[in-house]
Amino acid sequence: MDELTIELLQKLCDDGKIKWSLHALKRIRERNIDSSEVFECIKNGEIIEDYPDDKPLHSCLIHGVINSKHLHTVVSSDGKFIYIITAYIPDLYEWENDYKTRKEQS
Repeated sequence: MDELTIELLQKLCDDGKIKWSLHALKRIRERNIDSSEVFECIKNGEIIEDYPDDKPLHSCLIHGVINSKHLHTVVSSDGKFIYIITAYIPDLYEWENDYKTRKEQS
């Protein structure tokens, strides 16, 4: 699959074509993130980083705001399913105030 678009990911999410990695399930539980917040992030978010060379599938980072809380979700897709890799609440040590731009590493 050459290109991941937010529209494709949102359609797969709407169609219930979602598969969770064990890592993602463990991390959202540890981070007190509800699965509904991950869905909301995908459905109303935007792709802020693209990782076309990731293996085994092209992946991307989605930023969304859910109930005034910023959330990042890493997903991949084969065009048939969306695979949730992980989700976390971004912090200002790594991200600019927009939570979409990585800070320069010094």
